[in-house]
Amino acid sequence: MKFPIAALLCFLTPGALLAQQAPDFFAAFDAAQTDDFAGITSVVVMQDGETVAERYFDDGGADALRNTRSATKTVTGMLAGIAAGDGRLARDTRIRSLLPDYAPVNPDPRKEQVTVEDLLTMSSIAECNDSNPYSRGNEERMYLIEDWVGFYLDLPVKGFAAWETRPEDSPYGRAFSYCTAGTVALGALVENATGQQLEEFAQERLFGPLGVENIAWQFTPLGLAMGGGGLELTSRTLGKLGQLFLDQGRVGERQVLPRDWIESSMTPQVAIDDGRGYEYGYLLWIQPFTLGDRTLHARLMNGNGGNKVIIQPETGSVTVITATNYGQRDAHAKSERLYQDYILPELFRRSGARE
Repeated sequence: MKFPIAALLCFLTPGALLAQQAPDFFAAFDAAQTDDFAGITSVVVMQDGETVAERYFDDGGADALRNTRSATKTVTGMLAGIAAGDGRLARDTRIRSLLPDYAPVNPDPRKEQVTVEDLLTMSSIAECNDSNPYSRGNEERMYLIEDWVGFYLDLPVKGFAAWETRPEDSPYGRAFSYCTAGTVALGALVENATGQQLEEFAQERLFGPLGVENIAWQFTPLGLAMGGGGLELTSRTLGKLGQLFLDQGRVGERQVLPRDWIESSMTPQVAIDDGRGYEYGYLLWIQPFTLGDRTLHARLMNGNGGNKVIIQPETGSVTVITATNYGQRDAHAKSERLYQDYILPELFRRSGARE
């Protein structure tokens, strides 16, 4: 028996329906279900502000909240930008001026000079490196105590061994060191600058204008919304956040984030000295992807497990990949391979090979 195509479409899930509208991405969706990409839970592809394809590989579907871990950091950077646009916070604001009640265990006059921009670029002088298990500021040590902001402020000044590149000898005059504790402190700065709890400010000024209500924050032991990770959002909401960068901070006629803050966030502010050619903006990764003989630079919200919001200006696209490969060494490589090998070529072709 033959059925009208409209009747057949009624049996498709929303994600499958969108995939039907964009057969270009069938190969990506098929690949995402293989063992090579195990752990990937969703893919949402947007181009020119429209969702062109999406697919969900877990039981949650489009409405499920997904813990995308450190992608939260980019959200905290966006909230700092909104506060800056209000005139309540500035890039050169010294963080101690907004945290006057803390008395650091390791006082040092150089720490008094640390600014908001130092936290936004992961380049403060604190000895804090989540990639080094021996670091005094490694995030796993922070989770063991009650006061996470105090943890950051108590950290000693970082030293540079002879084989390490000092900030003054680095591109952009900064030395990168990935530090979750610093972003937690940035969340406290936004609270103190705005006089609102971080989650309330976020809902009023960021998620509300995006039409988003379905979110879930994690909190520190002292009740501060965790700006360094763990914010649960739907994949579609992650796509909306990414689109905000391509739209220069605007939602319709409303300027949600200052245009200059968006530009600074997407501009290299510090080089990541690991041989991969990665750079960093304002809590936003800048990463090269290869397409034939071309190198295209995307901006990424990244989170443990292979979670990514990939903002690609050359193709006018935002790609959301969520995954649960937490703690796995190849987690990011899996998601990046799916994007580079299967999604980016189709986005580039659909864009008309923009020159």
